[in-house]
Amino acid sequence: MEDKLQQFFSENEFDFKEPHIGHLERFERKLNTPKQQKKTSWKWLSVAASVVLIFGFWLGSNHQERQVDLADISPKMEEVQNYFISTIHQEIKTLEKNRSLETESIIEDALEELEELEDNYKVFVKELTKNGKHRRIISAMIKNYQRRLEILENTLKQIDKIKNPNTIQNETYI
Repeated sequence: MEDKLQQFFSENEFDFKEPHIGHLERFERKLNTPKQQKKTSWKWLSVAASVVLIFGFWLGSNHQERQVDLADISPKMEEVQNYFISTIHQEIKTLEKNRSLETESIIEDALEELEELEDNYKVFVKELTKNGKHRRIISAMIKNYQRRLEILENTLKQIDKIKNPNTIQNETYI
């Protein structure tokens, strides 16, 4: 073990020189001098940033426009909207279950039409928010939902015809 230590010290160069004169005094002086208080500036900066954030959130929440939807008009309209939304979601799930190579284009066309109707519905929501609860707008919103259901039902009928080409409508087998 002693040979390894001797070899280690002989292979490596170490600084065995003494520090310059006065090194110890300079080191002690630096240790004993009080540090400058920089924390107070950080405290004020963090307080200012917090105030700006709170003001920003308050300003954003007060100026955000609340949009009115069918559900906001009356409990009956909320029931109607919930019915349409749940039925549409169920029909879309059925549509997706029937997706295949033969039905892909029909399903994509239907989904594009649904997106277009959704965009129209958003315009109706903006109108309802801006102009109030006019019967014309409410009726257009309900017709929009009805049109979406019609598209989904027609698409499902087309898919059924593709999957079962030999069955004729209203045909009864004995």
